[in-house]
Amino acid sequence: MDRATNPYTPNAGAPPRYLAGRRAEVEDFRVLLRRLSRGYTEQSVVVTGLRGVGKTVLLGQYQAVAADEDWVAIDAEVSKNTPFGPQLANLARRALLQVSPKARWGSRARIAAGVIKSFSLTVQPDGSLTGGLDVEAEHGRADTGNLNDDLADVFEALGAAARERDRGVVFLFDEVQFLSKAELEALIGAVHRTVQRQLPVTFAGAGLPQLPGLAGDAKSYAERLFKFPEIGPLPPEAAAEALVEPARAEGVTFAAAAVADVVRYTDGYPYFIQEFGRAVWDVAEGPTITADDARAAEALVEAELDSSFFRSRVQRSTPEELRYMRAMAELGAEAQKASDVAEVLGKASEQVAPLRARLISKGLLYTPRYGYAKFTVPQFDRFMNRYMALDDVPPA
Repeated sequence: MDRATNPYTPNAGAPPRYLAGRRAEVEDFRVLLRRLSRGYTEQSVVVTGLRGVGKTVLLGQYQAVAADEDWVAIDAEVSKNTPFGPQLANLARRALLQVSPKARWGSRARIAAGVIKSFSLTVQPDGSLTGGLDVEAEHGRADTGNLNDDLADVFEALGAAARERDRGVVFLFDEVQFLSKAELEALIGAVHRTVQRQLPVTFAGAGLPQLPGLAGDAKSYAERLFKFPEIGPLPPEAAAEALVEPARAEGVTFAAAAVADVVRYTDGYPYFIQEFGRAVWDVAEGPTITADDARAAEALVEAELDSSFFRSRVQRSTPEELRYMRAMAELGAEAQKASDVAEVLGKASEQVAPLRARLISKGLLYTPRYGYAKFTVPQFDRFMNRYMALDDVPPA
């Protein structure tokens, strides 16, 4: 079939042609914005899940919902390599200028501009983040150098400016697990301030499954401010829809046996479905994709996942870290007890604890409960078993 009309999108964060199985999450977000617009309080949302389940795609849907509701949505990805204070100063400045053009600023917007300028000068004293904010800094607000206090001042001022224009602001942050404890504490505290003041500004985010625990450690009341829905693989019916519907829109159908093969291989993980859909489209003659086509595509899918999705993770790992993950893979896909992994390696738990900690810091493992770790990437155990033997020196 024509590769130019291939409807599948196995790219990081790329929206699929047909979004299956996420309607409830999208509608919950719409309710959140509508309640905040009316002055009611509502728990915001931080979506969690493994790699490849569609968290970033869902944030994109949230952005579309915000546009429908006439909210300003400011999206960003958290990174260990990007200082959070300057990043937030820049995002707050963007939010204010989108809430209202400068020529139409009311009194609240001018105050917000002063507060954001004060914050910007605190986190970046050279003034490089204050473009378009040619007002005096609002002294005494957002200028303490304490992110926990200053960010709350920024959110409060921005919320007042948004309410003055009958609008709202939502910050959409991806990879939230990379925030430090102090940064996450400040962000949660800023949302808490807006809830107390009943202001139309909030944050919604996405990250790995350890986020609820990280948030609870940062602020004890986090679970009362946020919902932490965990999204996972699609159930079989939704997984089938995610595969079949994009093809149907192009006049192509799937044989039932082909659908069953793809759903079985992918375990319902949305990214894997997109990867398999692209591969089977390119090998099939059509207009019906058969089980033979699916079997022919399976080796291509595995090779593509190994060379890109999986291999990019191991390339960031030391040989010792790789051996630790290979030992985990030896035990299976489920959460593994630290002492059991150490036993496979023939070492004491204390000897390998630093490896485990580094892998968690890199986002390759997470701790679903005390003393256990699990891969953040689905089917990573299968890949590690293919990639190296337990005693191998891994390839460069």
